[in-house]
Amino acid sequence: MASHSHHADEFGQTGEIPKAQTKAIWKTFFILCALTAVEFAFAFMMDAGTLRNAIFIGLTLFKAFYIVGEFMHLKHETKGLIWAVLVPTVLLVWLLVALLVEGTFYGESVFNYFE
Repeated sequence: MASHSHHADEFGQTGEIPKAQTKAIWKTFFILCALTAVEFAFAFMMDAGTLRNAIFIGLTLFKAFYIVGEFMHLKHETKGLIWAVLVPTVLLVWLLVALLVEGTFYGESVFNYFE
């Protein structure tokens, strides 16, 4: 007959089913639900303008960082990896804003030249 052993395998796992993480899942759900409700309140209750757009974009970015931290498990990583992901993302957003601003200036100058 085969010999059976009841000790942990080489990775330290005992074969037990891990405890459910339902508390963390519900916490994440309610945080994202509350942030979305606040976003909708600002989007539909404030008059259109720069302040409303800035608040809406800020809340959206906050929610995006929370989602990345929670679902991509980035909040459990080392600070070096977090900065390696965060800095290029911020620089990319800065590049997009700069290109939009400069593109608008260039477009206006070309249209004004031909008038």
